Amino acid sequence: MNGSFSTRMLRTIAAWVVVAVFFFPIYYWTSVAFKHGNDIFNRPPKLIAFTPTFDNFQKVFGISLGSGGITVTPGGGNFYMAPRVWDSIVIATLSTVLAVAVATLAAYALSRMNFRGRHSFVGWVLSTRMMPPVAVAVPMFFIYKNFGLIDTYTGMVLIHALMNLPLAVLLMKSFFDDIPSEIDESAIVDGASRFMIFRRIVLPMAKGGIAATAVLCFIFSWTEFLFALTLTTTSVKTVPVVSSTFVTSIGTAWGNMAALGAASIIPAFIFILLVQKHLVRGLTMGSLKQ
Repeated sequence: MNGSFSTRMLRTIAAWVVVAVFFFPIYYWTSVAFKHGNDIFNRPPKLIAFTPTFDNFQKVFGISLGSGGITVTPGGGNFYMAPRVWDSIVIATLSTVLAVAVATLAAYALSRMNFRGRHSFVGWVLSTRMMPPVAVAVPMFFIYKNFGLIDTYTGMVLIHALMNLPLAVLLMKSFFDDIPSEIDESAIVDGASRFMIFRRIVLPMAKGGIAATAVLCFIFSWTEFLFALTLTTTSVKTVPVVSSTFVTSIGTAWGNMAALGAASIIPAFIFILLVQKHLVRGLTMGSLKQ
């Protein structure tokens, strides 16, 4: 009994240590967003005992509080990064929807339909992930320039969806492979069309896989830097790109950067919460293959 209790205690302590290791950087970075400049560079660092301030958020998101703390005036800060967060939300959401929609259709065809060159096509899709993004950044810039897609939502959504597509196809194909093909065959015998089987039978069973794939696509788009830097100028900017503007030749605005970083976690966290119901099932589908 004592041995079992000791084992549980050790496991609990080990679990809390792992949690602390993963969440401490997030806590520390968030605390920097609420610190004055002097507190940020304190040695040893002040983890709890500091006077919180919203000055960094006011400078970044342009929110000016009146003397009575009641009046709120948008655009009153030094940087006003709120539109940039909105740009990231729009690009990440639309590119995720586009990538997942196309990948789901392609993956179902690769998983269920027999056609010439199917296995070669899967290998080609996998090989596209081996090419570093920087190798296609310059060619994509000239292509976008000729088609007038520089600094547009359409251009950024397309490039993020294209970059996500190979991984999304491979993931969705693995999820469809885990669904017994006998289900499709039984439905065909009953007179169902291939599209009806996909829409009414297979697709609902693959909700977990779709959720897992969507989360990975969203996170990639939310954190992507290279194409967001090279294919935009002023009208469309994402959070990773504008974060780099806080690093200048005279120093780094750590408080402002931390405020933008802390706030940018919220949309991604909300997105994961929305698909959480199906996410766990999607991550465990491979271990439950029948």
